[in-house]
Amino acid sequence: MTVFIKRLSIFFVILFLLPLGAHATVSWSKGWAANWSTADWSSAGVLPRPQNFPKATIRIYAARAGRWKGIFAVHSWIVVKRRNSLNYDRYDVVGWGRPVRKNNYAPDGRWYGNEPKLVYELSGNKAQKLLPKLEAEIIRYPFARRGDYRIWPGPNSNTFVASVIARVPELGANLPPTALGRDYPVTGRWFDWSPSGTGIRLSLGGFAGLTIGWIEGIEFNLFGLVSGLDIRRPALKLPGFGRIGFS
Repeated sequence: MTVFIKRLSIFFVILFLLPLGAHATVSWSKGWAANWSTADWSSAGVLPRPQNFPKATIRIYAARAGRWKGIFAVHSWIVVKRRNSLNYDRYDVVGWGRPVRKNNYAPDGRWYGNEPKLVYELSGNKAQKLLPKLEAEIIRYPFARRGDYRIWPGPNSNTFVASVIARVPELGANLPPTALGRDYPVTGRWFDWSPSGTGIRLSLGGFAGLTIGWIEGIEFNLFGLVSGLDIRRPALKLPGFGRIGFS
């Protein structure tokens, strides 16, 4: 039993504590916005102008969370546009008031001054076809009332995006390993399909779990932190740093 505990402790330190400590050092050296009011929330200019992009599109963006929370996690959101529309719509969840928000921020806006990164993109006829289903799942999100938001282990902003894309498996989308809250079991089931529908997931209330899937790879979740391997596109997944390998 003692040998098992020692090996488990070594496993925990190597896969979780060391990467997180290294990323905390990097984040601290770069600094962050002092507070909400001084942060930059403006457009990062990473989306094409809608008048120059007639195709329908579904995109997922993620940016480092505010202040010290950025050491651990990103904030993710969904951006959509119908064919020939001159506007993008942005959907994300926040921790005050009614959680689900539409167009509260620029579609490609910075989050607490942090640049958004494109996580997923689908454009063209398939996006146009899936948009009604996607928007219906946004409306059906079960944690949309005041007081439903919980920063850890969920349901939070990443739980929202993960829940929506899990209900539209045709997307084949997957959030980055730094999207803490994505593994919160919205259905209440501890054993379920993985969000992409290409594997299985065991989740102990979002506090710990294991996911194995073609799109997700192999992921160990402990207190929301994720370590693992991407097999389809070879990469390491490390707490704090996220995915390191082929894009």
